[in-house]
Amino acid sequence: MGDRICARSPVAHRVRSYQAIGALYPLPARVVCCYRRAMTPSEPRASHIAFIGGGNMARCLIGALVHGGTPPAAIAVAEPHPELRAALARDFGVAVHDGPAAAAAGADVLVLAVKPQIMKTVCAELAAGLASRRPLVISIAAGIRIAQLRDWLGADLPIVRSMPNTPALVGAGATGLIANDTTSPEQRAQAEAILGAAGMTAWLEREDLMDTVTALSGSGPAYFFLLVEALEDAAVAQGLPRETARALATQTCLGAGRMLVENGEPPTVLRERVTSPGGTTAAALQTFIDGHLRDLVASAVEAATRRGRELSEQYS
Repeated sequence: MGDRICARSPVAHRVRSYQAIGALYPLPARVVCCYRRAMTPSEPRASHIAFIGGGNMARCLIGALVHGGTPPAAIAVAEPHPELRAALARDFGVAVHDGPAAAAAGADVLVLAVKPQIMKTVCAELAAGLASRRPLVISIAAGIRIAQLRDWLGADLPIVRSMPNTPALVGAGATGLIANDTTSPEQRAQAEAILGAAGMTAWLEREDLMDTVTALSGSGPAYFFLLVEALEDAAVAQGLPRETARALATQTCLGAGRMLVENGEPPTVLRERVTSPGGTTAAALQTFIDGHLRDLVASAVEAATRRGRELSEQYS
């Protein structure tokens, strides 16, 4: 069976505006998390969601859920850093704890939002309290496989593995999902509603495809950032002021992305429509062809996919 794209895509939600929910905790550059409405009344709600880890991605999802109608009292967060705990409690009114076990107590859904390097240790802290309650476990950690989570948690729990990406921080994320056989349809819907709060979601039928999702959408934002960097530098070399070059390149990237999402037409059609024979666009595209751009992209995605498998083995 092929991959299925859920209905919570940017196409279905393109008429909804993005709204800022305030600054995240201090970073090298101030980051603002944005969200869409997280759930509609017909969507499933968990009575208690525990986030284990309160970093950027967790904060964004929490904000989206609260805005969508999930009561702050239904959300608990485990975060070891005092300043981050204080910010989460202040901004969203959720319960905060300094340890995973306290946050997870009584939860129907656990969202594991910690770094892959410490996931095994965190699961060991949680394992004792989960076997009898059997909550849905959602992981947003890169490279950690369902079998690893099952072994570390010590029980055959319903588990959804996911791979979000950084545009989720502005409500425009793309998240791949895979569930184990223990996960019920209702629990799949719960996971989809939580992770779909920050963008679109796509269910996969095979877990090995998650490495490709990581290479495509997980790492993909960096590819577009590199392209915008290169366009900016090229325009500066042709005489444009850097500020102007950056603004034009950035807006062009945004506009092209919106056309892909909102028009619903294949990229080939959109590319051909803007390419006049013998024109400037045709000259530029021929240079890309001569430079074997498609081969470079294929090699890059293959390299990232391979590296994803290697990293997963390191966490075993």
